[in-house]
Amino acid sequence: MIRIGIVGTSSISERFAEAVGAVDNTVVSRVASRDEGRARAFADVIGAPGVAVGLDDLLAAPDVDAVYLASPNSVHAAQIAQAVDAGIPTLVEKPAVLSAADWDTAVGRARARGVVLLEAMRTAYDPGLSAVRDLLPRLGAVRRVSLRYEKRSARYDHVLAGEQTNIFDPALGGSALRDLGVYPLHALVRLFGEPRSIQGARVGIASGTDGLGSALAVYDGFIADVAWSKITDTALPSEIQGEDASLAIDAVDAPRRLTVTPRGRAPYAIEVDAPDNPMVGEVERLRQAIEGADIAGDQDLTAATLRLVDELLAVPLA
Repeated sequence: MIRIGIVGTSSISERFAEAVGAVDNTVVSRVASRDEGRARAFADVIGAPGVAVGLDDLLAAPDVDAVYLASPNSVHAAQIAQAVDAGIPTLVEKPAVLSAADWDTAVGRARARGVVLLEAMRTAYDPGLSAVRDLLPRLGAVRRVSLRYEKRSARYDHVLAGEQTNIFDPALGGSALRDLGVYPLHALVRLFGEPRSIQGARVGIASGTDGLGSALAVYDGFIADVAWSKITDTALPSEIQGEDASLAIDAVDAPRRLTVTPRGRAPYAIEVDAPDNPMVGEVERLRQAIEGADIAGDQDLTAATLRLVDELLAVPLA
C-alpha cells in the first residue's frame, strides 16, 4: 500500500483524492496545510485519517510514502527540493515549476538522490491521447494540427471586480498559459515531438498576467496552432488534418469522442473507454514509478513542454 500525503486543499486536491481511491494499493493518509483547522476540514471531506501542519510535518510523518503537491505554482520548486531531500517520491501538479531550467534542476536533484519525481499532467496518462496517437496512421501525411483548451474561469469575475485571485496572480505563477495552455502544448509534444520553432501572442488582463493566447508551431511538413483561454469559452473541437482524413478531438485534456472524416467519405466516431476521473492515470503512473518503472521519458516530456512555455512567456503581453 502506497500512502500519499496531499499538500493543498483546493478542488483539484479533492479530485486527486477521488482518483487515488480508484487505484489499487494507494490511499490518501494525510492532508497538509499551514492551517490545521483547514487541513482537518478537508481531510474529513475526502476521508483521510491524518493531517499535518505544513510540509515539514507531512514529510516527517510515519504514514506518508509519497506526496502530491497542489500548492501555488510559485512554491513548487522549493517544495520539490524539500520533498526530494527527504527521500519522498513526489507528484507535483502542473505546471511542475515556472521554467524549464527549474525543472532540469529538480530532476537532477531527484535523480542524484534516487527519488521519484513526476509532473501531474493528466494528458500524459489519459487513454484518450493514446487513442489519438493510434489513429494518426489513418490520416495520411499530417499537414495541420489545431489544439485548444479554452474555458472561462469563474474566478475571472474577481479580476473584473478589481480583485486579485491566485490563479490570475503573476506573483504566484498564475497564468492562463501555465494553467490551461500546457495541456495542448504537452499533447502536441507527446504526439509529434518538439517543433522546430514556435511563436505566439498573449492577451493581458487587469491582474497582470495573460487571460488567453495563441501560438504557431512549425514542424517539418506541417504547422500546428495552439489556443488557450481562461476568460472565454469555445465550442470548437481540436483537430488534426491529414491528406487522407481529418480527426476531430472533443477535448484535448481528456479526449473521449474522436471523429474521423476520411477524404470523400462519411465520418465515423470512436468512443474512448476511460475512467470518469481523468487523474486516475497519473496516480497509476506514480505507483508504477515507485515500483521501479523508468520515468526518464515522462520527465523529458515535461521539460520539452516547459521549454515551449518559456518561449511563449518571453513575448510581452498584448
